[in-house]
Amino acid sequence: MEPFLSISLTVHYRNRPAVLKNAFLQMRQGEVLGLIGQSGSGKSTLALSILRLLELKGGKAEGSIFFQGRELLNLKEREMRELRGRELGLVLQSPLSSLNPALRIGTQLLEAWKAHTSGPREEGLRRIENALASVSLPHDAEFLRRLPSQLSVGQAQRVLIAMAITHRPALLIADEPTSALDVITQSEVLALFRKLNQELGTGILYISHDLLSVSSICDRIAILNEGEIVECGPTGQIFNHPTHAYTRRLIEALPEKPTLLRTERTQGVISPGVLTIQ
Repeated sequence: MEPFLSISLTVHYRNRPAVLKNAFLQMRQGEVLGLIGQSGSGKSTLALSILRLLELKGGKAEGSIFFQGRELLNLKEREMRELRGRELGLVLQSPLSSLNPALRIGTQLLEAWKAHTSGPREEGLRRIENALASVSLPHDAEFLRRLPSQLSVGQAQRVLIAMAITHRPALLIADEPTSALDVITQSEVLALFRKLNQELGTGILYISHDLLSVSSICDRIAILNEGEIVECGPTGQIFNHPTHAYTRRLIEALPEKPTLLRTERTQGVISPGVLTIQ
């Protein structure tokens, strides 16, 4: 069976050593895959590569990005624009800076809808209403008239998530989506991602440097170190039986060891699993 997403990448920036070095990663449909690495390890570079936005940062990707039967590196920009927003969604880490401060929330959501479809306005409004309800935000006229400055950081992050799921993308790339949030709001957003994955079947590539938060949401975890994927496996395996020295260092550096009950997903079948670390 062909993987939902398969990546084998080397990425260079001008006058710099390779940021990604033959980084290999595969993902199953409907899976939540965590990508963990310290700052500068190449996490965001990998995300930009999937979206084919790397050139805007002066980078060049070599290798393969195979997504739902298509080689993304061979597509023309016009073809990639049809995928971005519709099949590939993105949630960034700085919600208030990601939203246009001069446009009302309703306008931004509707513009994002119109950018990726020729459907009628009424359909877009229904999709926006459903997306806002999915992320537990109001969808009344008063809320839609608000400017980003009138939202809390948590609300702004939920608006970004709603914008990203309006077209029900097959893959949602969440790049450090909770780094700007307090602990309680972070927990709420993580629960929201789990809900969206379960209810919509959306695959999520969850990028973070926070191993503890990833442990609560991801089916599998990939460890990125100095531009290479050094280990990838089920969450319980990564925590309980890490094989790479860098992974062991990450776990040893945790301020506390998680003891979690969760489910492991294997080829679309959910079976009970236990993550216990003493």
